[in-house]
Amino acid sequence: MSITQTIEIPTNRRLIIDVPREVPIGKTILTFIPALATREKMSEAQELKLINRHAKRLNKEAEDVLSFQSIDL
Repeated sequence: MSITQTIEIPTNRRLIIDVPREVPIGKTILTFIPALATREKMSEAQELKLINRHAKRLNKEAEDVLSFQSIDL
């Protein structure tokens, strides 16, 4: 399940989130992507550089998600 909503970040950078009932209770991953980043198309080289820069963290997050689903790696 994925829910996307564009919001304005206030100057104090504080958000209050009401989660819809359709979202299961338990751990979840929130991803923040600046709206400006979605407007500009990245080159393939830029995408690879970004993925590689965050690969370790992304792999850890994926392992965490899988561990909660009782899936062996």
